[in-house]
Formats: sequence, C-alpha cells, structure tokens
Amino acid sequence: MLARAKLVWPRVRLVLSVALLAWLLHSVHWSRILPHHHGTLRLLFVASVIGLAAVLLSVLRWQRVLIALGRPMRLAVLVRMYFASLFVSNFLPSTVGGDIVRVTWLRRRSGLGDAVASVVLERLTGWIVLPFITLIGLLSNPQLLNLGSPSRIAIAIALCTLFGLVVIVGLATWMEPKPSDEGGTIRSVVSAVRYGIVRFSASPRSVVEVLLVSMAYQLTVVVTALAVADALGLGLSLTVMLAFVPAVAIVQVFPLTIGGLGLREGAFVLFLHPLGVSTSQAVALGLMIYLVNLLVSLLGGPAFALGSDRKQEEAVGI
Repeated sequence: MLARAKLVWPRVRLVLSVALLAWLLHSVHWSRILPHHHGTLRLLFVASVIGLAAVLLSVLRWQRVLIALGRPMRLAVLVRMYFASLFVSNFLPSTVGGDIVRVTWLRRRSGLGDAVASVVLERLTGWIVLPFITLIGLLSNPQLLNLGSPSRIAIAIALCTLFGLVVIVGLATWMEPKPSDEGGTIRSVVSAVRYGIVRFSASPRSVVEVLLVSMAYQLTVVVTALAVADALGLGLSLTVMLAFVPAVAIVQVFPLTIGGLGLREGAFVLFLHPLGVSTSQAVALGLMIYLVNLLVSLLGGPAFALGSDRKQEEAVGI
C-alpha cells in the first residue's frame, strides 16, 4: 500500500500543480499590474541577482554546518551540488527532492551520516530564523498587529514553528546519538540526524556563525520579494515583507504541489489583502517570485546533467 502511494503521489502533485498554475495565470490581469516602463525589467533583474546572492549565502550556511561537523568542504563543490539540487526541486516532479540529491552526492565524500546531518541542520537553522523575522516585522510595525486574522495566523505560524523546533531538538538531545553510515534505512537516517545535532550544538561558536549566515540568507530572500513587489508597483514596505514573506516561506514547504504553487499565492492573498493588495496582485507577486527562483535554479541544469563525479572535479581542481 505504501509503495503504491509513493508511485501515485508524485502524479497527483503534478496534476494538482498544473491545474493550479493554469488557474493562477488565468486569475491575474497582467496588463493592469505590470507597469509599462523599463524600470520593471530592471527591478526584476535586480531581484534575480539578489536571489542568486541568497542562494550563495545558503551554500555558505551549508559549508559552515559541515565545518562544525568536522567535514570541511570546498565552497565550489558545494555550489555545484546546491544548484543541481535547486534544479531538481523546481523542475523535476519526483519524490526525490533536491535535498536527496545533495545527500546522495555528498555521501560519496563524507559518508551517509554527516551528509544527512548537514543537509537537515542547514534546513533547521533556516526554520529557526524565519519565525523571528516574522515576529520582528510585526513588532516593528504595530499596525500589522491589527489586521485581524492575517496577523493572528502569521503569529501562530511563527510560534508553532518555534515549538516544533524545540520538540525536535529536545528529542534529539534526549535520545543517544550514534553515527551510522550503513544502509539507507529510516532508522540510520534518524540516527545520523541526532548525531549531527549533538555534534553541532557542542560548538556554540559554530552555532552562532551558522545562525548569522542563515539570518543574512533569509533577509536577502525578503529583499528579493520586496524588489519583485516594487516591480509590480505594489508599494509594500520592508516591514510588511519582513512580517509575511517568512510566514509564506513556511507555508509553501508543505508537499502538496510542486514548488509550492498555489500555497504561496494563497498565503500572499491572505496576508496582503487587508493592506489593499488585490487577489490578482497577490497572485502575481507569488508567481513572479517563483519565476525568479526558477531562473536562478536554471543555473543548476548543467551541473545536474553532468552528475557528480569526484574524480573529474579533482582533476579540474574544483
């Protein structure tokens, strides 16, 4: 039964994503939204450049995690792996997500335990930072606390995320960690994650370094969204984006559609409607942010096509 579900679910996600994309595109009045001047293209180009910078910061965060685990890795190698994983996540409708690509390629160099631990910890540090950015954005602009349901939902998302992280870290520190590089079972993966969390938390300096890079990465993502909003002429402030972009990022990770299609746009509609942003504008914002991410992830196409060959990388000095 479980094997059948694994085969069917990717197809369901693909059909749902295509249907939602068709509906989303139909619901946006592009001629009314996109300003008719060259400044729009310049801002979208700027957003793409900032988005690229955000990806590079995410790679740097991954490298700092690996250093904390005692597995230093050259940045050029990790950049190649990361961009290939982005390409998989955004363009291939499979259950083998980008993070699995990273684990598979990195495993050949560091072993399964550290590969899994590094990818999971790199993700977890982002989830630590996101709720705090949302809360900072709300508190820095008290008017955002009086939007009714959107305000309460954003706060609930932030607090629930923090609570979930506390539970995960608590369980990880309570259970005895054991590194495991044998097999690919769920048990060995969970054991590797526990092992990584305990090793990582044993170095407070490394924790601070990773969290600082993670904060810089997430703030860059917010600025990317702000540039897209400016390109669409929405006139949204930085505090608005600080409050709601991280909450949207949390919502869109639920694996219901490919690339968070529909979830991201629906969240923007919910959060921005009280601020005078129409449904069409909010949907356009979500789609344009997705488009910027797609353009950046295209850089990973060649890396994914070539695959991971350690001997070739060492031959050219990567």
